[in-house]
Amino acid sequence: MSRYQQADSEATATLIARLSPQIFQFFLAQVRDRSLAEDLLQDFWLRVHKARHTYRASEPLLPWVFAIARRTKVDQYRRTRNIKSHEFQVEELPETVARAPEQKRTLALTELLRTLPAAQRETIWLLKVSGLSLEEVARATGSSVGAVKQRAHRAYEKLRKVFGERT
Repeated sequence: MSRYQQADSEATATLIARLSPQIFQFFLAQVRDRSLAEDLLQDFWLRVHKARHTYRASEPLLPWVFAIARRTKVDQYRRTRNIKSHEFQVEELPETVARAPEQKRTLALTELLRTLPAAQRETIWLLKVSGLSLEEVARATGSSVGAVKQRAHRAYEKLRKVFGERT
């Protein structure tokens, strides 16, 4: 791993060859889907590459590696759960799509988001539309998790106020 951190291509190939089978089996045992386990393995190696500077040579490698593998799996689970919570299966599709009645109360998401400051709008978009975790939003925006929580809370309060005024 130390040689990998120093951009040694042989060390990179060796590391991947030695760890991939173990990590793949870990993912396969978790998800029971070969294709998904392969995708998780690819995501795992991207994360290892991005976080390689955080590994300390004085520490054992496997706990560090499996911590990344676990986070990869947890993040995938959250993304899948968020998607499935918004989907539902219908037995038959209706022949004609019923049109929603035009109401003054109905507001488009983008219209509501336009009422927010840019930082709050970005935070809500990343959290709710893109499905990122608080930690991922913090990393993406270069801020702390606490700051992300605060921006989200303030955005929710403002959206409640704006929505309440328009109804």
